[in-house]
Amino acid sequence: MRSKYRVLEHTADVGLLARGDTLAEAFTNAGLGMFAIMVDLRTVRPSSVIYVDIVEETHESLLFEWLNRLLYYFDTQNILFRKLEIRTFENYHITAVCYGEVYNSQRHAIKTGIKSATFHRIMVDAKTNQVRVFLDV
Repeated sequence: MRSKYRVLEHTADVGLLARGDTLAEAFTNAGLGMFAIMVDLRTVRPSSVIYVDIVEETHESLLFEWLNRLLYYFDTQNILFRKLEIRTFENYHITAVCYGEVYNSQRHAIKTGIKSATFHRIMVDAKTNQVRVFLDV
């Protein structure tokens, strides 16, 4: 497999195209790509653990909620994620274990602040295991 994710050019937001061997892996790579846009992931230690459980009605709304839930933990607990393990991915349901650490200005330089994932041009392709999302910066 080539790159797990790539940044897409957009005038006002940041786009992200992620792929995987499975759709769950594409969702994982979208989450990692989002945090890689924010910070150099090599500086983040996987010392804190957060459990995530999300149920939605479509793959697109599941992707939207997945990324915004990860951002919620950054916004409320200052946690940057480095490793994401999706344990359940079926019937529009995700359970995941997410590893990261609390933001430390001495070690983490925020490159781009991300406010939220958006529904603008969101795409989940289960046949090719690719997802596309635009992030509000």
